Amino acid sequence: MALIHRVLWSRSRRNRTHAHVIESVVKHAHSKVAGLALACVVGACSSSGGAQRIAPAPNPTLDSLEALYYARADSATMDVHPADARFMTGMIGHHAQALVMSHLAPTNGANDEIRVLAARIINAQTDEIRLMQQWLEARDLPVPHVAAGGEVMNHGDQHMHMAGMLTPEQLDELRSARGAAFDEAYLRLMIQHHSGAVSMVHELLAEDGAAHDDLTFKLASDIQVDQRSEIGRMRRMLEALGSGR
Repeated sequence: MALIHRVLWSRSRRNRTHAHVIESVVKHAHSKVAGLALACVVGACSSSGGAQRIAPAPNPTLDSLEALYYARADSATMDVHPADARFMTGMIGHHAQALVMSHLAPTNGANDEIRVLAARIINAQTDEIRLMQQWLEARDLPVPHVAAGGEVMNHGDQHMHMAGMLTPEQLDELRSARGAAFDEAYLRLMIQHHSGAVSMVHELLAEDGAAHDDLTFKLASDIQVDQRSEIGRMRRMLEALGSGR
């Protein structure tokens, strides 16, 4: 939920900024109108023809400019960079596999520290999946559906070829492991998985014109920062498991 709160706060701040920008435009427009009117008056007074009637100047309102602003914003929403759409679609499948892995922790005898880590990953990545689904839906793009256990229901197996994704053999290894063997396998394979997600963010940000959308950029940046942090934590946990044997 932390990411949703951050995004909603960001949107609220952006809306306040938009209102300020629109109000500034109105003031600027009124100032220009006043200047033009004054110029016309001076010109009329200095002409030999005497006073002239000045046509009323247009008077843009805050409501009309705000309507124009949001109409253009809606139009920009539909102008989707292909790399952004690929990233959102692919990261949903990528996150879904992390859910599958993490849901095994309670049933496969993971220690308490691994269970806390797995629960944190489930909460964070479930929220991010929901945000990415909403982003795709708002742009009338196909939306992968993720079941409660993490299985992707309607998007084939193309996500299996993304960076860091576990092979079917690696998933079988994790499913069959128990106790300390599961702890070691979970950390090792989740480090691989997180590293792949970081690579996907790098690829997105390296694409010319990609991630200009506010939510896309913020989400990608958050994924990179959070998963790098968790990689460091999991490496330390893995070292501690090795030293405890």
